[in-house]
Amino acid sequence: MRKTWFPVVGNFDNLHPEWEVRDFNNGYRYLDLAYTPGGAKVGIEIQGYGPHARDLDVTRFKDLCRRHCLLALDGWIFLPVAFPSIMDEPQQCQQLVLAFIGKFIATDVYSQLSCLEAETVRLARRLLRPFTPLELASHLRVSDRHARRILHKLVELQIMVSASGESRNRTFKHRL
Repeated sequence: MRKTWFPVVGNFDNLHPEWEVRDFNNGYRYLDLAYTPGGAKVGIEIQGYGPHARDLDVTRFKDLCRRHCLLALDGWIFLPVAFPSIMDEPQQCQQLVLAFIGKFIATDVYSQLSCLEAETVRLARRLLRPFTPLELASHLRVSDRHARRILHKLVELQIMVSASGESRNRTFKHRL
């Protein structure tokens, strides 16, 4: 990642090599790299041609597919990168890295929002999963009641949507 990540990002914050995760089968899986800004679950897999294509038998192929399925069910998003591309086309890989992490580090927000509302939208974009008013209250360091008011206003503005709860909204997410 020295050829692709660091030149364009400038740091290795939230990037973890050989990250161990438990999948839905209670098995342990290892990700080449995990990228975890704001609690996001992003796996970056460096795919060598030999072990991932040429030398792959049916059993190993099925296990790789099952591995990605189980981790995706647990909320992981993957960016597969071919190792030969890193060596032969580092600029293209850098563009992919920037485009990919741009999905998780969002800064543009609506200008009419207050600071706390704007930070709520940024948090929702980074998390990539529904979150509770208590999580927001902890993040913003405000009361639970104030966090609920912020969320309800953002729902009224059609920036956020309720992710669960019929009569009472229990979780919220960014409107895509």
